Amino acid sequence: MSEGLSSTPSSATIATELAMRRTGMAFQRTRMAADRTLMGVIRTSLSLISFGFTIYQFFGKLRDAGVLKGVAPARNFGESLVLLGIGMLILGIIYHVMFMLGLRRQRDALKAQDLVHGESGFPASLVLIGLAAAFSMIGHVGPFD
Repeated sequence: MSEGLSSTPSSATIATELAMRRTGMAFQRTRMAADRTLMGVIRTSLSLISFGFTIYQFFGKLRDAGVLKGVAPARNFGESLVLLGIGMLILGIIYHVMFMLGLRRQRDALKAQDLVHGESGFPASLVLIGLAAAFSMIGHVGPFD
């Protein structure tokens, strides 16, 4: 009768397995939060760049048309917004890459100690869809022609 009980997992084994899964899911949530942060940085950077470009072009056209004279400060402001957006984008990408590498090192250390399961790979289907869309646009074939 004791043999039948020993074949079932103990409560400590179940608790350990559940903890490993929760830790793995916490890593996934952290990765998604970092991705959302990067998307916010990209969105803000693109807004700064486009707004700065618009200001630069608008005041340049007004100067060329002879409507305004001495619009250099406004054009300089537009240039500074573009440069600020580019700088913010570069720093955001660098921060994201460094954060993700640190997170990967931490996960590898926990995996080596058998405290978390292995990492799931990137879905190949997304890569294939992206490559197909790029090929379609570059080769002028398919729905994006």
